Amino acid sequence: MAEETNEQQEEKKGGKKKLIIILVLLLVIIGAGGGAAYKFLVLDKQKEEKQKEKKAEKVVEEIKNVEDLGVQFDVGTFIVNLQDKDADRYLKVTIVLDVQDEKIKAELEKRLPQVKDAITTLLFTKSSKELRTAEGIEELKEQILKRVNAILPIGGVKNIYFTDFVIQTA
Repeated sequence: MAEETNEQQEEKKGGKKKLIIILVLLLVIIGAGGGAAYKFLVLDKQKEEKQKEKKAEKVVEEIKNVEDLGVQFDVGTFIVNLQDKDADRYLKVTIVLDVQDEKIKAELEKRLPQVKDAITTLLFTKSSKELRTAEGIEELKEQILKRVNAILPIGGVKNIYFTDFVIQTA
């Protein structure tokens, strides 16, 4: 009989150990599920909100840049052939440069033939396919900005504006 009671006590202890192990495993699984839910439901929404805030800040910064207009320099109108193989296409674009101050404007006036040549040479390399997208136009602005600032000894061109932009098929 003494042996039977010892065996029953050992079975009860073994059953308690199994129950504790199962409870610990359940807690770990629930904790992992809760952590995953928190990550996907809360943290991802916070990331989206931060991205929206960054976009809003970028728009505000662009508006401030527009408000802080510098000196305007009208480079002129360019009419060039585009690099399209399938048809003759022409680009007509009028460009205005936003410069830092009157010194830069005076320097641009001195170097106007160089500036026009750099812009014309760049425009000849473009195709209508490249210039039909907003990304293509922004890339063209950046390239013009780099070329013009490279011509000036101290740079000083802040932005490029297209006041007229027409692609025409002959």
